Amino acid sequence: MRVTEFARAGGVTAETVRHYTREGLLRPQRDPCNGYQLYDEEALGRLRFIDCLRSLGVGLPEIKQMLYWADQDTSTLVDKFTPLADQGCYIRLRIQELHAIAQWLESIGTDDDLSLRQLIEDLGSVESTIVAGGHYSSNS
Repeated sequence: MRVTEFARAGGVTAETVRHYTREGLLRPQRDPCNGYQLYDEEALGRLRFIDCLRSLGVGLPEIKQMLYWADQDTSTLVDKFTPLADQGCYIRLRIQELHAIAQWLESIGTDDDLSLRQLIEDLGSVESTIVAGGHYSSNS
């Protein structure tokens, strides 16, 4: 896939792909006929992994290190990258929030419509959780 098609498939902009490529996070092949950068399915997996980690607030240097470990097929990755392991609770909370939003979207137009007000209340009632700075912590 060329840059634009690859970016579309990954849900990012072409400039984001170019930036990640310049940073060494993505390694495209070169088309021998025209020199265009070409990305394959493995690169798409890397792009989605990078985008997911970025959405969790993980910085590019940490992502670069993780990709290096993956390229080296290093086991015990999570043990080495404690900051990502610490994101587990935050990730579970985000899943709950996204699930609530998905349920609200699915209910639109049905007899048991959830109101937007109810969705907002539901999101605010997640028991004993605070999300601040991209991290989850408990009030207990």
